[in-house]
Amino acid sequence: MNRRLLFALPVGLLAPPGTARAQTVAVRSHTLIEDQVLRISDIFEGSSRGDVVVGAAPNPGQRFVIEASQLAGIARRFNVEWRPMSGSERSVIERPGRALSREAAMEVLRTELYPLGLPVDSELELAAFSPPILPLNALPRLSAEGGNYETGSNRFAATLVVMADGMPSIRMRVAGRAIATAPAIVATRRLAIGDVVKPDDVRSMQLRAERVRPGTAQRLEDVVGMQLRRPIGTDLPFMSADLMIPHIITKNEVVLMVVEGPGLSLTTQGRALESASRGGRLSVMNLTSRTVVEAEAIGPGRVQVRLGASPPRTAERS
Repeated sequence: MNRRLLFALPVGLLAPPGTARAQTVAVRSHTLIEDQVLRISDIFEGSSRGDVVVGAAPNPGQRFVIEASQLAGIARRFNVEWRPMSGSERSVIERPGRALSREAAMEVLRTELYPLGLPVDSELELAAFSPPILPLNALPRLSAEGGNYETGSNRFAATLVVMADGMPSIRMRVAGRAIATAPAIVATRRLAIGDVVKPDDVRSMQLRAERVRPGTAQRLEDVVGMQLRRPIGTDLPFMSADLMIPHIITKNEVVLMVVEGPGLSLTTQGRALESASRGGRLSVMNLTSRTVVEAEAIGPGRVQVRLGASPPRTAERS
């Protein structure tokens, strides 16, 4: 926000054309200050009266624009040996600031509203909230008072009190409503079909209850280690129907067949005709006899065939 520094000063204080400037004092065209007061040294460079206070500094996050005639008036009033050479000379005084974080305000409001019946896992939706601007390096001290919470409508209101060094205290009334949430497990990155979910791929968070569809995974242990039936994007919730136990056998993979029967135990090679998870059933073609049998996936690249479990099928030849 631009603000012009106003003084009751006479106009026409520009140096006459052709007048040489013998002064050593110069105007600072742009100054950043963090103090609450504005000093001569913030406006003029080289003045022996630099520590003299001119007035209040801009509020955090705002600035003053001091025009040539106002600069001349300040110089006259505070005995600074400077006169403008043209009407275009100006000084911009800016005070940096930072907005109070919304999360910090929410935490204080929650503390005030919990004893009044606010559900612990609810999300606070503020009707209108313009965060106050604090001095750049100030540590805010926050509190809330006068809280009110209506269980039926989920409406709330409270007074937020903000204090920090270098600024007057601020009291602001805030209001809004509480929205029910539910836990959900979401992806931290994009995952492709067939990917096995790792611990770093997921995080737990509270989502608005209306966004949590039936079947949404809500526990980390139900997602980590599972394989995806469908791809998923960053920050999207996992659906239980899109998760499955990882395959340890893939279609067309050459596997070791452990064949067992009464008084018989041997191994041979086969080709998996479909994918399977541990303990899952799949069809495997014996590469020696070209027969197709049903097997159980017992480990990566290993299947077990129990003779008599199912009649063998002869593979069709093309």
